[in-house]
Amino acid sequence: MLITTAREAATALFAQLRSGASPNELAERFDESVDWFIPGDTSVVPWIGRKSGRAGVAEFYAQLAVMTEAKAFDVATIVGDGDRCVVLGSLRTTVLATGREIGTDFAFDIEICGGLITRYHMFEDTLAVAAACASHVTGTGAQG
Repeated sequence: MLITTAREAATALFAQLRSGASPNELAERFDESVDWFIPGDTSVVPWIGRKSGRAGVAEFYAQLAVMTEAKAFDVATIVGDGDRCVVLGSLRTTVLATGREIGTDFAFDIEICGGLITRYHMFEDTLAVAAACASHVTGTGAQG
């Protein structure tokens, strides 16, 4: 399928993710110069932050696969057409090292060019994510 809109790119990426595609297969959906960013404390949550190129995207998915267990990833809506969209939803993930669960709403800001994702920014409850990954929790609302 020829990807012509950001909505199509997002839908195809998340479908491929759910199907169990490898990190390298997922990375093929991204432009080599992708602007990838998931804010947060990278000293506590190693898979977030800025990533560079397809290798960085593959690294993200590989780290996520070995450090977490996805429980739910639900897309509620995708807003936008053309080359940019926003994806809204929620997720639940267990951090394997701590056994704690991350439960958060999310928003993705996705942009494409030439059928490839050129911008991929994720916004989530970074405090809850860090708390679930940390060796101790101090009343942040993370489940565990």
